Amino acid sequence: MYLHAKDLYLQYGQRPLLRGCSLYIGQGDKIGLIGQNGTGKSSLLRILAGLEPPDSGHIDRAGGVRIAYLAQDTRIPPEHTVLSYVLSAIEPGQREQKAYEAKSILNRLGLSQHDAPAGRLSGGQQKRAAIAAALVAPSELLILDEPTNHLDTDMVTWLESYLAGYRGAVLMVTHDRYFLDRVVGQIAELDRGQLHLYPGSYSAYVQGRAERQEMAAASERKRQSILKKELAWLQRGARARGTKSRGRIERYQQLSEREAPAAEGQVAFSSLSSRLGRKTLDAEHLRKQYGQQVLVDDFSYLMPRDDRVGIIGPNGCGKTTLLGMLAGDILPDSGSVDVGQTVKLGYFRQTCDELDQTQRAIDYIREIAENVQTADGTMTASQMMERFLFDGDMQHTEIGRLSGGEQRRLYLLGILMQAPNVLFLDEPTNDLDIQTLTILEDYLDSFSGAVVTVSHDRYFLDRVAQRIFCFEGQGQVCQYLGGYTDYLQKRPQPQAATAAPKESRAAPRPKKERPLRFSFKEEREFAEIDGDIAALEETLSELEGQIEKAARDFAKLQELLDQKEALQAQLDEKMERWVYLNDLNDRITAQKGQ
Repeated sequence: MYLHAKDLYLQYGQRPLLRGCSLYIGQGDKIGLIGQNGTGKSSLLRILAGLEPPDSGHIDRAGGVRIAYLAQDTRIPPEHTVLSYVLSAIEPGQREQKAYEAKSILNRLGLSQHDAPAGRLSGGQQKRAAIAAALVAPSELLILDEPTNHLDTDMVTWLESYLAGYRGAVLMVTHDRYFLDRVVGQIAELDRGQLHLYPGSYSAYVQGRAERQEMAAASERKRQSILKKELAWLQRGARARGTKSRGRIERYQQLSEREAPAAEGQVAFSSLSSRLGRKTLDAEHLRKQYGQQVLVDDFSYLMPRDDRVGIIGPNGCGKTTLLGMLAGDILPDSGSVDVGQTVKLGYFRQTCDELDQTQRAIDYIREIAENVQTADGTMTASQMMERFLFDGDMQHTEIGRLSGGEQRRLYLLGILMQAPNVLFLDEPTNDLDIQTLTILEDYLDSFSGAVVTVSHDRYFLDRVAQRIFCFEGQGQVCQYLGGYTDYLQKRPQPQAATAAPKESRAAPRPKKERPLRFSFKEEREFAEIDGDIAALEETLSELEGQIEKAARDFAKLQELLDQKEALQAQLDEKMERWVYLNDLNDRITAQKGQ
């Protein structure tokens, strides 16, 4: 055991972030922590790393266990060089022998100037230096907050391999779904203050989460059905004179007071767009050079009306510069961009600098549009914000008090509410949670205009792109048909020989509706569950008789009460499964009759 957190509770303002969260981390565990932006993932990591105390709860750490922590946002003291910062957590006597490993990792992360002053590094470069520092520091437990942000695809592939072979334990927050699929063996989902654990990779989590939600929904349907019957009985004027009547009324009160499962927040809404004419965008022979570095050389592109383009390449190669030239923000040294008169561009930039940190979120959206017309009818700015996971309190919160991911989500909503017919997305997956990314991908499926995105998220590129523009050095941008996995198979010289097979098997499959059916395990469980419940109820009845006889034997009584509590928990779990399986059976039967 490296770390065991028990019943952690944390509240900011009026909102509890953590409510009784528990987590066990042992040697070799690789855990991915996911959840919506603003739910408290980074706070939980800081608590587990010992950097922030919880309001209540307890954390047991094994003696001698060393923790290396990577923060989501890193600011390196300017007096450091890149290498001295990476080695700063190493004992002075061991820094020389660790220097070679540090330089090797820095090179992998694109930081080859080891003696460069840290103050001159960009934000992304500082994050990569912080990653190197965390990996080099002696530790048994790595706690990483968004390690894949600011890494290009080759760097992500390398880090993937490094962490998969790491002998200690890893707990990390990341929204890179391929990364989760290949590195972690357990998913911890932070949802409304509760921590839900799922064994397996991200793919297994998706299935497990769907089953948990279905069980909760089935239990709620059963509860509502019982409430309806009990309410009808009460309204018939039944009097609570007998024990059975009083018990029935008490059961009604308990059922009515039970909290219903919270509805899933939905970011989904019908694609908003303006009419797009025949002429979209025509770029001819674009060239851009900064100093001695040619970023783009002789680039031409005639955009189809429904094009889906993913732009990839190493950090600093010119991806954002190319997008800026196509948008008209950056003038090319030569060449031209001709934009159609009906083009209405929505440009999601890497930074949200245009957001006024003192403005309320609802006022920012209202300035863009008070109402929008969707397939569901006219919707107000407030209603659109609710669909984008901003409840009433958050809508009236100052933008500066929102988390980084929440600000990105607000910024994205503002762009989509302008009803563009051409979308430029520059690193849209940075700081957005998986749920928002999934809904954005579904939104783009129905978007009738063109989409051009710069991204290092391989899953997102496979899901969205139908054409890849790859920067291949000396300002050359080569085109490949298909998504990112298709590009890996077609590129002439893969940089990592072992990467292509891993990538190819992870391509998302087209969605299709499958008929409902029991799995083999569920079918056997459905056949046996009535007998299992009856056996547990009989055992409980016998145990209650023993408890009555042992009323004066305190030690024996406590032992029997513990047994009863354990049996009752088993029975409750079986009853939940009974509700789920019977509900599933009813829907399978109804489906067959259609």
